[in-house]
Amino acid sequence: MMRGAVFLIAALALLPAPASAQLRPLEPFEWRMFEQGREVSVQVGGGWLRDQRASLAGTEGTLWEAGNFRAFWRTGRVVLEAGGTVHRRLEEDGIFALPEPDVQPADDGVRRDAGDYRVLTAVRLTNERAPVAAALRFGARLPTTDNTVGLDRDATDFFATAAGRAARGRMALQAEAGVGIFGTRERAFEQDDLLVYALRAEYDAGPVIPMLTVVGQQVGSGHREIRGNESLGEVRLGARVGGRRWLLAELVAGYTDFSPGFGVLVSAGMDW
Repeated sequence: MMRGAVFLIAALALLPAPASAQLRPLEPFEWRMFEQGREVSVQVGGGWLRDQRASLAGTEGTLWEAGNFRAFWRTGRVVLEAGGTVHRRLEEDGIFALPEPDVQPADDGVRRDAGDYRVLTAVRLTNERAPVAAALRFGARLPTTDNTVGLDRDATDFFATAAGRAARGRMALQAEAGVGIFGTRERAFEQDDLLVYALRAEYDAGPVIPMLTVVGQQVGSGHREIRGNESLGEVRLGARVGGRRWLLAELVAGYTDFSPGFGVLVSAGMDW
């Protein structure tokens, strides 16, 4: 437990001091962390996303992400995770709405800010030989951005999901769904409950693992979308290359208004 405490303290120490919209969806759980022989994993990467809307600023353009990171530590049935984005840069090329009152204009047409940061815990519910693995995952997204920039909102979010994975031969399928309790910028509607989901299919072809991922969040039908908490959805086609040291590249296509039209995500990592 001491190692777990040190891991969490180190993750929290990465957070900047200032005070996030759901600009990007919650990343799916990494099931390989429950495999035998893995205790620690670290990855870092970046992204290039076209036609990305920044809801609070009312602008859209090309989003660059630098320093996307995720770190995991497993102890028995529990996996601790910390992740986030160090820097975001939105190069504006259009306006679709008026900005929120406290959002400042970008004089040079570029908005820069830190990204969101997350701390999560996953608990495996089944034994290692179960034909279908199940886990509970829960955590929080922390208020780590500047709300005057307009890329994200100053709010803390909580989410909890149930996850499952089934494998047969070289093929594996995983699914995850649950609730996200997200803060808003509206005084009359201080929080919003959304469906959070992720699906992934992958094929273990030796050193290359192609995968198809669907990830997003969905606003309920009982009310209108709250600004900064819109529905998000992405389809990602990618491949992981390597073993304990690996590279991952994914092509991204959004299927909701506030997800990117097209993009690329890349990352590199090491497992121990």
